[in-house]
Amino acid sequence: MTKDTFTELEAQQIAEDLHTMLDMVRWSVTCFNQAGLFYGHGTDNPWDEAVSLVLQLLHLDQNLPLQTGDQLFHSRLTLPEKLNIIAIVKRRAEERIPVPYLTNQAWFCDLPFFVDERVLIPRSPFAELIKNHFEEWIGDSEPQHILDLCTGGGCIAIALAYAFEEAQVDAVDISQDALDVAEINITEHELNHRVYPIQSDLMGALQGQQYDLIVSNPPYVDAEDMEDLPEEFHHEPELALAAGTDGLDLVDNILRQAPLHLTDNGWLFVEVGNSEVHMFSRYPELPIQWVEFENGGHGVFAISKNDLVEYWRSVDH
Repeated sequence: MTKDTFTELEAQQIAEDLHTMLDMVRWSVTCFNQAGLFYGHGTDNPWDEAVSLVLQLLHLDQNLPLQTGDQLFHSRLTLPEKLNIIAIVKRRAEERIPVPYLTNQAWFCDLPFFVDERVLIPRSPFAELIKNHFEEWIGDSEPQHILDLCTGGGCIAIALAYAFEEAQVDAVDISQDALDVAEINITEHELNHRVYPIQSDLMGALQGQQYDLIVSNPPYVDAEDMEDLPEEFHHEPELALAAGTDGLDLVDNILRQAPLHLTDNGWLFVEVGNSEVHMFSRYPELPIQWVEFENGGHGVFAISKNDLVEYWRSVDH
């Protein structure tokens, strides 16, 4: 599909030819295939992308029971509903805008979040760790103070607050635009009393604060990968993606600052994605543990405060 593929009159004709939800999904898939889109913001194929988009635009549950969903897909749509779907599908195909930005909604840890182009669309494998309560590392202990560093729209911070119901979570980001989105989500989830947005360049504004658990999904895309990113990713804020030649510009500062902000038995978890390959050359002696995910994902490491302190002691001397 190319720009100005169809006029308003042609859109009206398409709407008259299509009747059911299933018709709209099938037509959307055809449009997406013709456009050669990239899928990586909640789905990984054109069918799931089309289903997700249509359900959201009709304000329907994304997780409908199988029988209910099958019956619903054969229901007829009103003309305004069809015209709205056609317009948004056209934008997805022509402008390559990720679906969550078109609907202002994304899911993380099975929770809904408001998103727009001020923040990254959540897709971190941290979701699996949060659901498992980081059990392999912290056992059945309940962290009281948690830091979500580079929080973006606050999705990880909020999911952590749900997982650890007694914890206070500081949601830190350098971008005030991102924190404005995080505040929307914190309020929507009614967690203003436990999740606190803080503007800070990494841990610079957190003097004296210590945490039982620090979780960070910082910018980590290296220069080579930034050049190769599909167009869809360029709708996301570059500040939240790019991190220098090897993708580890911020990680180095996080590793140096974390010992001051971890409690004695505290743990640091950092996502570095594809820049995992650069960790081995930059920190060959750092005793990190790479997380193995059952549900897909890679590039997340864990390290205890004690190991961090010992590492920097050996390096600095």
